[in-house]
Order: sequence, then structure tokens, then C-alpha cells
Amino acid sequence: MPIVVSARPVSHPLKAPFRISRGVKTTADVVEVTASADGVVGRGESVPYGRYGETVKSVLTQLAPALASADVEAARDALPAGAARNALDLALWDLNARRTGVSVASATGLPIPPALVTAVTVSLDTPEAMGQAARAVADAPLIKIKLSAEDPAARLRAVAAAATDSRFIVDPNEGWTFAILKDLKPLLADLPIALVEQPLPADADQALEGWDPPFTICADESVHVGGDLAALRGRYQAVNLKLDKTGGLTEAVSMLRAAKALGFQLMTGCMVASSLGVAPALHLAGASDFADLDGPWWLAIDHPGGLRVARGRITPPRPGFWGDAAPAEGLWL
Repeated sequence: MPIVVSARPVSHPLKAPFRISRGVKTTADVVEVTASADGVVGRGESVPYGRYGETVKSVLTQLAPALASADVEAARDALPAGAARNALDLALWDLNARRTGVSVASATGLPIPPALVTAVTVSLDTPEAMGQAARAVADAPLIKIKLSAEDPAARLRAVAAAATDSRFIVDPNEGWTFAILKDLKPLLADLPIALVEQPLPADADQALEGWDPPFTICADESVHVGGDLAALRGRYQAVNLKLDKTGGLTEAVSMLRAAKALGFQLMTGCMVASSLGVAPALHLAGASDFADLDGPWWLAIDHPGGLRVARGRITPPRPGFWGDAAPAEGLWL
């Protein structure tokens, strides 16, 4: 029986505004894809991201040929890396697991760990508000601090004073200059920094070439697929794997292995999404040095049976949620 594909936009309200250097969002606007065959349904979700010229409308337009195709897998392979291919790729992985009884964990050799530390995010705000937000999650082992070029030192100090037992991922989302990064070097060296993530714009990161700071710099916007990795050596020591950048789990698994072979540390990250979009990334996170998968934690209401984040740790989804052969009844809104 041929695979039948459908796609729809879904908007998930957030429990609080999520601010980064590029702007603020109050909803997670995603595209959900279903792939059906033989009475079995697989699901996938992606987040169209404006930084890469994507919108919900553009992703649905990209997916239109797959919805009409007699060869859905070929239609997926024809898509460029990005949100459209990700949603379709994830739906096909889920469908295949349910049809064959071979879980994604078995097929990839990447099991989901029973316990996983994830960064929880303190979004960009005033130093006082960020300190208050950090106090609320101070029991998390790893906190991501969203920053901009506006007085980052005050915000760093406020979070560090409020969460004295945590380590930090510092994430300006391309919002700094090299001068700002160098000026902050002494402060960053004194704090328990796990990573400094994408401090410079992707088209200006050549300034990092040969620089040897006392902390690890992680590429995010500068790296999408495995073919990007070799050029990052000498600039970054770690890379952020995100399914919406790689265009799905198929490329992400290959990229994970390539990054390890090149000696990069790995972080598995996500956009602000529901558990449907983040659950597949747990397979990558189990083989990574860091995880930043708190996207569903920001939602006012997530899917029943989805993953949960508490005290900076992830509880995996219920069996049958995504990527295995267990029944999925009662798990979808």
C-alpha cells in the first residue's frame, strides 16, 4: 500500500514569553506531518525558523509535492535540509518503526537513556528578571543563558549569583562582536561555563580562527549538515545538532558520527517545540556531551504522554509516543 502524507500547521501557546537576541515569541508555531500506510500512522514535527527564511506557509509549500507523490521517500530526499524535510523524515521513521516492529533505537543503534540532563533556558530579559528566573531553576545542573550585546556582563552575573550550583551555556544567538567576546573573556573564564554557543554571526565567525579561549565555543547557526563540519575546525570545539537544521534524523545520525570522528564535542539542541518535535532528538542526546532539549517545557500544554522536564532532567515519553511499535492510543491531542 502506498504511503499517504498529510501536513498541517499547529500553534502551541507558551507559558511565558521566550526572548532571544533576535526577538520574542509567545507561541511555538510548528508543522505536523503524518505518514500513513496499511492502517498505521507515523508522525513528525518541525519548527519553521525565520533565521533561515522559513515560515509555516513556506514549509507547507515545500511539502506539497510529497503530499502528491507516489514515492514519498524520493520526495523527502529531494528536499533541502531544513524544517520541511525534517517533519517528513521524522514521520517516515515513526511509520517504519510501527510497521516493521523495529524501533528507531534499534535501527540507529542510539537508545534513549533512562535519565538525561538537559539545559533549561533563562530567556533574555533585564538582569533582575533573569536572576529571578534563574533562582526558579537553580536546582537544574545546566542552565542556558540567552544574551544580547546589551550589558551581557550584568546578566551573566545576575544568573550566576542566583544559581550557584549550576553550570552554564551562554548563548548570544549570533548577537556579539569579537570585541565583546574578548572583553568578556575574564568573566567567562571565572564562571562555570560549559559552552559559549554561537557568539558571532555565522558569516563573521572567521574571527574565531586560531583563537584559544579558556572555554569551549559551540557552533549553532554556523553548522547545519555534516558537510559543514570540516570548515569549522580551528574555530569551534563543539557543534549543536538540531533536527530542524539537518533536515531530519537520517542526516543527523550521519552527522553525529562524522562530528565525533573529527573530534568535536556534541550538543543536541532543539527549537521551541512540542514533545513530538523533540522526542526523536533524545536518540542523539544519549550519544552527545550536552543536551538542550527543554523546548516542550516552555509550552502551556504539551501532548499527553510526552517527555517531561523537571529539575533540569528529562523523563522520556511514554512507550508508543514516537519511534517504536507500542500502541499510540491516547497520546495525541
